[in-house]
Amino acid sequence: MNHAPKISELTVGDLIPERTHTPDNVQLMLYNAALWNGHRIHFDEPYTKGVEGYPGLVIAGPLLGDWMHQAIEEWLGDSGDLISIEYSNRLATFIGETLTAGGIVQSIDTPAQEVTLEVFVKNEAGDVAAPGVAIVRLESR
Repeated sequence: MNHAPKISELTVGDLIPERTHTPDNVQLMLYNAALWNGHRIHFDEPYTKGVEGYPGLVIAGPLLGDWMHQAIEEWLGDSGDLISIEYSNRLATFIGETLTAGGIVQSIDTPAQEVTLEVFVKNEAGDVAAPGVAIVRLESR
């Protein structure tokens, strides 16, 4: 498993490794089924296009948050804990798009061993579809 750097090795502006995702209909269906999310924009393409006016099936917003969470947890490995995460969905994302989750070190609180990250999911055009903020605590080592 990966290990986050020591807090003394971090600087504001450091990037955490990004994760890319290209969701398909099956992943979207299974995710929404697990959430009991029956909104038709996630599974009924004729409805999504004809009634809601979207170009295709819409990725569920909570899935974007899960991808940010995964990027953070992979960066932390066994070396820290995700304390909190907040995000909002600003742009719709769609089946077939390649989306990228990642983050940037925003501030470092060495005495508390805490790091604030600006986290995001971006679309293929580089637009931030879901911005957020996460706080992680790194182990002393």
